[in-house]
Amino acid sequence: MKQLLGKTFPRGGTHVPHRKEGTDSKAIVVMPAPKEVIIPLSQHIGAQNKATVSINERVLMGQVIGETEQFVSAPVHASVSGRVKAIEDRPLMDGRKALCIVIENDGFDESVPVKKAALEGMSPDDIKAVAKSAGIVGMGGAGFPTHVKLAVPKPVDTVIVNGAECEPYLTCDHRLMVERADDMVLGLKAAMKAVGAAKGVIGIEVNKPDAIEVVRAAVKADSSLDVVALQVRYPQGAEKQLIKAALNREVPSGALPFEVGCVVSNVHTLISLAEAIVSGTSSYQRVLTVSGKASVDPRNLVARVGTKVQDVVDFCGGMYGEPAVIVAGGPMTGPAVECLAGPVLKNTSGILLLTEDEIALDENRPCIRCARCVDYCPMGLTPNVLGLFSDKGRIEDAAHWNLMDCIECSVCSYVCPSRRALVTWIKHGKQDYVALQRQRKAE
Repeated sequence: MKQLLGKTFPRGGTHVPHRKEGTDSKAIVVMPAPKEVIIPLSQHIGAQNKATVSINERVLMGQVIGETEQFVSAPVHASVSGRVKAIEDRPLMDGRKALCIVIENDGFDESVPVKKAALEGMSPDDIKAVAKSAGIVGMGGAGFPTHVKLAVPKPVDTVIVNGAECEPYLTCDHRLMVERADDMVLGLKAAMKAVGAAKGVIGIEVNKPDAIEVVRAAVKADSSLDVVALQVRYPQGAEKQLIKAALNREVPSGALPFEVGCVVSNVHTLISLAEAIVSGTSSYQRVLTVSGKASVDPRNLVARVGTKVQDVVDFCGGMYGEPAVIVAGGPMTGPAVECLAGPVLKNTSGILLLTEDEIALDENRPCIRCARCVDYCPMGLTPNVLGLFSDKGRIEDAAHWNLMDCIECSVCSYVCPSRRALVTWIKHGKQDYVALQRQRKAE
């Protein structure tokens, strides 16, 4: 296959080592269901769910076990059949505690009756209803409820599939495109119908030539669909950068994609939507990548939501010694894993077991005013200023310098020769700013 050139965004960004060779050619394998699952009641951006089951109650696989009537929310489902062992606070991967439903697996995988459908006979409202009832959220990391994203307040003309997978190590979306392109295309058609879009675009970085070839073959007969080859450049998969690269549209500061006529969805999210329509399957399992030099047998695997990190690691042969850090998701944006008893969530795209030579820890040496963070910021911000103001508690000053436009891609921290924790400070500053706005609204 000849070398593809590819489109990209116009400013900032950088090249990071791919480190995908450990898993990019490995087919997805199915991990056996664990003896116990720990399912957090809320795995999405939005309102907190409430338990709909009781301790000692027997539940079926796919049964709703937590939900709320709030619009911005997504129900959670049992990922195994068995007995509800506890409803209590349990630690998540990052060490924070959350209310969880603990289910003891009975080994039968007895599921609730499912309702299958055909996309041709569904209305836009039907598709959004299926996305909500199946509990589908953004599975690339954000966890935004899919039915809410599809409920656009104004017409859009294009749905973009984010197949960039620009983070190092991660290959789960790559393998899904290679192995399940037809399902992804069906999910894309469903999303297009839900929002009334006439065109679908699938953006894939050129370091995945096999995925580009397979997906192009899958859309060849449909003139409404197109595959856009993207340059290998981080953060190519960020929404605003992807929209600029694929459609040459600029999302203004403070605006959302629908305001420039498009909706962006992740590969895995759309496959889950297709599964919910065709098979009636709820979102209770996902594909993730296990990789890093401390991983004995790096893999792409299907795991049930609620599976402990330790169980996933053990399934992949365990660890070589003690990793320097374990990361949930990609190394640029994923949080450090503090608790191996924490569960896999709907938006857990990877578990990376990294050795010392694979990481660069923050050292917070003095800023040398090199402006590399400014030059490389894909949003055209001044991360050195934002980080300083945020760290010093000068939140309104940071907001004046467009704090909330930061996409938290970590490019600034990555290129900083002084290894300053710029993105960490900025994240805290954004949290403080949101809290300040809520406080003012309540007064």
